[in-house]
Amino acid sequence: MISIIIPAYNEENRIGKTLLSVLDYLAAKRHDFELIVVDDGSADRTVQVVEGIAAGRSDVKVLRNGANMGKGYSVRNGALASRGDVVFFTDADLATPIEELERFLAAMNGCDVVIGSRTMPGAKIEVAAPPHRELLGRLFNLFVRLYFGISFTDTQCGAKMFSGRAAREIFSRQRLARFAFDVELLYLARRLGFVVKELPIHWFHSADTRVRALPDGLRMLADLLLIRALHRGVRPA
Repeated sequence: MISIIIPAYNEENRIGKTLLSVLDYLAAKRHDFELIVVDDGSADRTVQVVEGIAAGRSDVKVLRNGANMGKGYSVRNGALASRGDVVFFTDADLATPIEELERFLAAMNGCDVVIGSRTMPGAKIEVAAPPHRELLGRLFNLFVRLYFGISFTDTQCGAKMFSGRAAREIFSRQRLARFAFDVELLYLARRLGFVVKELPIHWFHSADTRVRALPDGLRMLADLLLIRALHRGVRPA
């Protein structure tokens, strides 16, 4: 079974279309699945829209954080509530189209974690991010590679897949609640001995992204400095 987790914050204008697209796709592929939407303290009608779609369905669930806790907190909340053999999280704007799911599943053969990459050869970018965001993203990734000694080309893509075992081992240890959590997940995966693969993906930039380049970027850098201290004692079982 596939657990699909979508964190959502003030997404009433697009969450309905997103969920219907995902459900249509999963039905066409006849996947056994659960779809978990985690509402991160939305002030709009996000929850009501999701509940309207979930009505009468056992395979669509909505979890509420109760307050705005952050994307990392939301994804962890969904992952720890999941039951799937594989756990996949993606963004509410479907910047990574749901059709990429099959490629993630195929890439899981022989590994524990598959992460989408927008910068590997073979990635297809339909709508590019503004130049300043691309530059900041590359600088952030360079810092991550140098500081943590990991070679991933894109830690921040919002589409990642885990085996059920890897998801429960990694997310149970995750501590960061906001956007730097992606790096924490990959750091933990490596510390725990899981095999991680990067996958070049089809992607487009959404102008309605929730990431604010400068303030969130500075907070992410501060959070990165905590990761080693938070997980110094983590070792494979």
